[in-house]
Amino acid sequence: MRRRRSCAGAWVSDTPALREEFGPRSTAAAFMVAAAAFIAATTLLAKALGTPALGAPLHPFQITFGRFAFAALAVGAVVVALRPAIGFGQWRWHALRVLFGWGGVTLMFASVATIPLAEATAISFLNPIVAMVLAVLFLGERVGPVRWSAAAIALAGGLLLIRPGAGVFAPGALLALGAALALGAEVLLIKRLTRREGPLTILAFSNGIGVIFATLTALPVWQAPTGAQWTAMAALGLAMACAQGCFVNGLRRAETSFVTPFTYLTLVFAGVYDLMLFGTLPDAVGWTGAGLIVAGALTLAWREGRAVRA
Repeated sequence: MRRRRSCAGAWVSDTPALREEFGPRSTAAAFMVAAAAFIAATTLLAKALGTPALGAPLHPFQITFGRFAFAALAVGAVVVALRPAIGFGQWRWHALRVLFGWGGVTLMFASVATIPLAEATAISFLNPIVAMVLAVLFLGERVGPVRWSAAAIALAGGLLLIRPGAGVFAPGALLALGAALALGAEVLLIKRLTRREGPLTILAFSNGIGVIFATLTALPVWQAPTGAQWTAMAALGLAMACAQGCFVNGLRRAETSFVTPFTYLTLVFAGVYDLMLFGTLPDAVGWTGAGLIVAGALTLAWREGRAVRA
């Protein structure tokens, strides 16, 4: 049996079992990092579409239409190629999940047009806290002091980013908070659906029903996009489809407690993208609030990982 030195300096056995474990976990990490990069790219494109960067700013409903329409085309092509068995017994739950997902995405796209990407992204990370609270209220799940402490830390960061001062709240931050609430409810519904449906079925319903919602709401506010805006909407939809695919593949290759921390790299990518293209960075208050939210969410993920192992 051969041995090799680990990155920490300790000698470990170079066995087939070790290589088999390291391979999938490293692949899962790579998928989650890619998912974080793609998700940050969608918010960057949404900001470009919602500001004068590519022409007259588009309404958030129209931006959401682009996200769902082009993502539906991408997922539809995969469904046609793979021909998975898709049942319709859970279509009501799929529709409810998509309603919350559509609302969360639209609010998120509206928020990034007015506040830095990193701040909007950080506030959206409150969604696992929201999902936890909803699980307590509606599913009767029991939550211990560690999880409540994590929620309190994250919520403190969220309040800091909302910046209450002189009785006035930052509108963009409130929109991002609304996105977190809607996406938290969506997480709860996804949790229910994954017990009965496969990942590709969930993606197919998500984008298929989502494009119907998005079309109906975009028509009243529709304005003719420029060529650059059509390109950005197509890139947004494809980036979201790639993000979903990477996320699902990451979850399939490693336990949730291992892959979850990688999703917070979205905050880093968002900050880098915003700085490179718009020259925008959060101030000290923004970084502090973002740090508190990530700290609370990571604490929650760590506690969930311990619970699963136990």
